[in-house]
Amino acid sequence: QVQLVESGGGLVQTGGSLRLSCAASVRTFSNYAMGWFRQAPGKDREFVAAISKFGGSTTYADSVKGRFTISRENAKNTVYLQMSSLKPEDTAVYYCVAATSVSSVAPGLYDYWGQGTQVTVSS
Repeated sequence: QVQLVESGGGLVQTGGSLRLSCAASVRTFSNYAMGWFRQAPGKDREFVAAISKFGGSTTYADSVKGRFTISRENAKNTVYLQMSSLKPEDTAVYYCVAATSVSSVAPGLYDYWGQGTQVTVSS
């Protein structure tokens, strides 16, 4: 069973930055493609970013492209989401996800989900 634990969320002003981390309790982290989704109050869960098993490929939602960066450290079993130029519309619970197949924008392809971390951007 894979456990994903997110950290780094919090309250930040518009234009500020945050870095989310997700630690995975797995034997071989590089067996998993990783990603981030988010869900704002009253809205559907949406894709944010994904990274392939060895970090060679990344994908971003149009809404965060150029502002967010996903990365991973396989030696530390950790994936990161660096968020910059934050906007109030980025306010949401952010979920770390892991897939044994390939990285994808589709939530259904991810096998494991973390509990989420709240990010709030004040205007």
